[in-house]
Amino acid sequence: MPEATKRLSDEELQELRARYQELVGFVPPRAGARIELLAELDPETLRMQEEIRRRLMYPACFDVKTAQLMLFGMLLMPLADAARLHAAAARRAGASWEEMNAVVGLAYLFRGLPAANLGALILKEIRDEERRHA
Repeated sequence: MPEATKRLSDEELQELRARYQELVGFVPPRAGARIELLAELDPETLRMQEEIRRRLMYPACFDVKTAQLMLFGMLLMPLADAARLHAAAARRAGASWEEMNAVVGLAYLFRGLPAANLGALILKEIRDEERRHA
């Protein structure tokens, strides 16, 4: 394959970043670093990763809100900091505070107080941020 066809065009890079901005509201730093690095070093791997991500992040059987709520809960269980990103994405997709809090409650049942504390912190930070921008 000629070198020129392997490189990502500026338009492709913009489209990749736009996907994150639409979902989360910004390009998360780790994803941004991966995109920037692989765009330069291994554009084909970046294309493959992003295609798999796009396919799995938006399953046809779930709406975006439901998928993001599920991801929020999944990432809350290991107390992963990415839980915040998916909580924000769930809110952007229309999740109510009741739904967000229910996810925290489910995580509490199986992960205990650390998940409840992290979930509450995340919800409070998002709520405070939304109020600042209201």
